[in-house]
Formats: sequence, structure tokens, C-alpha cells
Amino acid sequence: MLIEIDAMKKQILCLIGIASLLAPGARANQELLARSIKDARIETARTSEQLKATLDALNTLTKQTKGDLRPAYNAFCSEISKTEEAASRTRERIKWMAGDGRQYFQNWQTTVGGIANKSLRTKSQKRFDSVKKRYDKLETLLEQAGDKFRPFLSDLGDIQKALSTDVTADGVKAIRGSVNSATWNHQFINRSVNSALKEMDKMEESLSSEVK
Repeated sequence: MLIEIDAMKKQILCLIGIASLLAPGARANQELLARSIKDARIETARTSEQLKATLDALNTLTKQTKGDLRPAYNAFCSEISKTEEAASRTRERIKWMAGDGRQYFQNWQTTVGGIANKSLRTKSQKRFDSVKKRYDKLETLLEQAGDKFRPFLSDLGDIQKALSTDVTADGVKAIRGSVNSATWNHQFINRSVNSALKEMDKMEESLSSEVK
């Protein structure tokens, strides 16, 4: 009898030890994803502001009616390089979400599948499905924004090239069609970015360990 009790105690202690090892890892994954979503929101907000700054610089150039056009052109070129950096960060974020970000959900799904109590497992699965659906939507929105970055940056690059040897009133007049195209593509990017920001706010709240 004593041997059985000792064996039972060892088994319980072993299970407690395993739980203590697993719990911090699961918590760390949750915190990592929550922090990454928060960082993504900051980056995306900056990207939105950068896109606006680039178009503002371009519109300032096209609307200038007197004086030297070169300073306005240089300001526009400066904003293009910043926009390219923003696009690069967005691509890296999409890559992370499709890789390490999804690993968190794989681990979570495995944990849910291991819950013995059927009622609790069902509720946990419902909670998982809700957060995963939001994450999938967020990833799609960022991918849509990333896809629209290509024609947008292409238009900006063409405008920069066209004006590089012709910073004149007639040169600016000649690029107005491309300016309209860039403005059109920006509307699609901005729509996806703003929707992504809203989803990130919801994701942050959903993954936060703070009770509000």
C-alpha cells in the first residue's frame, strides 16, 4: 500500500513538474504574439502616415505654380525612399505572420486537442476559432496592402525617373496621369491598412493578459 502511495505521489509530482514547464512556454508564445501584433500596429500606423506624406509631397510639387520646382522635387524623392522602407517592413511582417505567427496557433490547437473535458474542450475550440479567424483576416488585409504597394511604388518610381532630367513646369504637367494612378492605388492600400489597424486593435485586446 505504501509503495502504491509513493508511486502515486511521484506521478503527481511528475505531472506538476511537466505542467510547470509547459505553462511558461505557452504563456511566452501568447506574449510573443501579442507583442508582435502591437509592434505590427505601430509599423502599420507609421506606414499609413508615410503614404500620406509621400502623396502630400507629390501634390505639393504638382500644384506649385511659381518659383523653383527643384526643392519640392527633392522633398518628394526623399519621401519615396521612406515609402520603400515602409513597404519592406510590411513585407517582412507578412512573412513573419505566415511563419512564426502561425506556429503559435498550431501550438494552441494542439493544446486544445489535449483537453480531456469535452465541454471545456468545445469552449476552448470556439475561443481558438474566433481568434484564428481574426488573425487570418488580418493577414489577408496586410497581404492586400502589400500587393497594392507594387503598382504604387512603380508609379512613384516612374514619376521620379521622368522628372529626374526634366524638373520643369511642362515636365510636371506630363506626369499628372501617373499621379492620378498613384493616388488611385493609394486609396486601395489605405483602405486595407485602415482595416488592418482595426483588426490589430481587436487582436491586441483579445490576446492581452490585462482585464479591462
